[in-house]
Parts: sequence; structure tokens; C-alpha cells
Amino acid sequence: MIDTMTHGYVAEGYGRVADAFRRNFRHGEIGAAVAVFDGDTPVVDLWGGWRDPVRRLAWERDTIAPVFSSTKGVAALILAVLVSRDRLAYDEPVARYWPEFAARDKAEVTVRQLIDHQVGLHILRDTRMTLADLHDLDRVAEVLAAQRPGWTPGTRQGYHPVSIGLYVNELVRRADPAGRSIRQFIAEEISGPLGVDFTLGLDADLGGDRIAHLTRTMGLDLRHERNLPWNQAVPALLRRGPLFRALAVPDLGMPEDFVRPEIMSVELPGSNGVGSARGLARIYAAGLTGELPITAKVRARIADPGPVPAPDAVLKTPTRFHLGFRKSGPAFPFGSPDHRAYGTPGMGGSLGFADPATGLSFAYVPNRLGLTLNADRRCLRLVRAVFETPTRRSGTHTEPLRAPAR
Repeated sequence: MIDTMTHGYVAEGYGRVADAFRRNFRHGEIGAAVAVFDGDTPVVDLWGGWRDPVRRLAWERDTIAPVFSSTKGVAALILAVLVSRDRLAYDEPVARYWPEFAARDKAEVTVRQLIDHQVGLHILRDTRMTLADLHDLDRVAEVLAAQRPGWTPGTRQGYHPVSIGLYVNELVRRADPAGRSIRQFIAEEISGPLGVDFTLGLDADLGGDRIAHLTRTMGLDLRHERNLPWNQAVPALLRRGPLFRALAVPDLGMPEDFVRPEIMSVELPGSNGVGSARGLARIYAAGLTGELPITAKVRARIADPGPVPAPDAVLKTPTRFHLGFRKSGPAFPFGSPDHRAYGTPGMGGSLGFADPATGLSFAYVPNRLGLTLNADRRCLRLVRAVFETPTRRSGTHTEPLRAPAR
């Protein structure tokens, strides 16, 4: 890709973010966007490349794309809103809000244990679920409530790539006075009021040509990948192991097919968010500043560094979860060194997070799907460009600065 295919805005002091963004197009980037807010002020808003390389359609300012598990962070912010409204408490049993959940030795499972992946509900036992089944949320709730923990809750952790979104959706439906699902909550209390491009799933008439075409990393593009998680990839390719089983709840097919109508039409609050980098970063900024109705007390709890990284029974690498968010760790560094930043990465390389130490919120959305469930090299280059102190003071980016479009 060439430099003239990158567009947008960087504020003074963020020139190296533009440099890093352009550099990514020399290292396998196809199309992407990155956005950073300082408080509620946009300081980086860049996009470039192709949203559809086959048809040679450029990535535009309003291009949107699936963000996979980056959706989980938005769901965690919704939980924080409900906690702020005293409709939910992190350390209360889930069964207080969802009595049927108590079945199969889950009566004492707390909200915190559930959303921090500590219960072993990453797979469905003794039952199957199809995409068609997900249209009936009451039926989904029955299936989920009948599941038994994979281990003694609280003694281990193991990432729930798909199922956690289903559990959180039902928890929100039970805790919200209006009984809204996460899709409705996002539309009515987040995307609508903030005026941002972010939805859970997508109606056919809302996307059209704005949706980026997802591309698998293969062939020569593999040379751009480093430190591949072979302990995850090999069992998944062989269709075995805990990660493969956890990703098939239900079977969603290949990641590059995630824009299929049957996937976009259902609610997968851990998996099928669709939006722009600008929209995702703006949502985190609103959570950080209190524009979303999250109290200062709850914001402080979210910002706590949380537990130390621990072995993950599903990802087979140390992970760090806290109140529904991922936290920075050796295998997944982001934000300031104090580990107070909170967010979630998505399959393929997307990432959204807020950093309380600096007041910055960040999001990156690509359409070439990297081969890691953590933020990949392209994203980490951009994160470093934002958060390394000397970087925010200089850069070689020479496009004329202009006021960002709101």
C-alpha cells in the first residue's frame, strides 16, 4: 500500500502514530482504522487501505467492520452502568438476579467469577446450540442455566470466547428494569446518545458497502506474523482441544465469514460487535470521563489493576481478567505500565481500551485477520506510538493538520 491511501487527522504531538499506521501498510495491512481520544477530544482519527481489496474499494471514513471479542469490553461497560445504578453487584451471586442459574452447583457463583471467566462455562455440555436457536433468548437462557461448571468456581480461569457473551446478555436482561438485551441497551444508551457507529450484529439495511471485507492471513502474508500461538493454533486446526470446543458455542464458521446475515442477525455480545475504530474509542472515552452513567466509585474499581496474570485453561497462556475486561500483561501489553488500563482485544487484531492514567482511549480495527487472539504486531505498533512518552512529542507525519470531523 502507498502513503496516499492513508487519510485522517492527528493532533500535534501524535505524528508518530500516523507514521506507525503508514508503516503497517508495508507489513501486510490491507485496510484499517485507528482512533485515540484524550478525554472527549479526538487526537487521532486515521483510516486507509482497502475495505474490499478484490473490488478495489477504499476504506472510507465511515467504513465499519466486525470487531469480534472487542465487543466484550462494551458489554463490560454496560455491566458497569448497571452496577452504578444499583441494579447489579459484582460480588453478589448471579442467581440473585437469575434464579434458574443456580442449577448444577452454581448457586454461589458470583457475577465477578462469571465475567472473569472463572467458572468453566466455556463450552456447552450435553446439548447443542445452532445459530437459529440464538434468536430465542428465553430458550438460550434455559440451556445456559442447565450447564454445570467445568471446575470449582473461582479456583481456575479459562477464557470463554463465545459463551460469556450469552451469559452476560441474560444477566443484563434480568438486571435491567426494562428487560433489555445488550443489543437494545447499546442502541438506546450508548450508540444513539453518543452518535457513534457501533452495533451488536447488524441489520442488512445498515451495512451495505460500508462493511469491510474480511481477509484471512495466508500465503505470503504469513511472513508478517510473529510469535504465533502454536499451542492455540495447532489444536484448533486439528479441531480439538478446549479452545476449539469453546469457539464452537455454537459453530460460527470461519472468522472471515462473520459478515454473513445469519451471524449478523443474532446477539453474540462477546463476538459480533460491528463498528468503527472512532466509535469504539469514543465509547471507551465516554466510560472513562463519566459521560456514560458510570459512577466515580465504579470507574475506580474498573481501573484497579486486578489480579496478577494466571495460567488460562483455554488459551494456554497467562491471562489477566478484571470485572469483565482484559488487563495488560506480559503476553498482552497495552496502556500505561500501572496496569490500570482496561479493554478487550478481538480475534484478528482489533482492540479497544481506556487508560485512566493518561485519560486516553484507543481503538484499532483492521480487516486482515491476524492469527492471534491477543493484539497483534500491527496493533502493538500503534499502541506503542501512542503511549511511549517521547513518541507523543514528535513524528515525521507531514500531512496538514485539520480539525477532526465529529
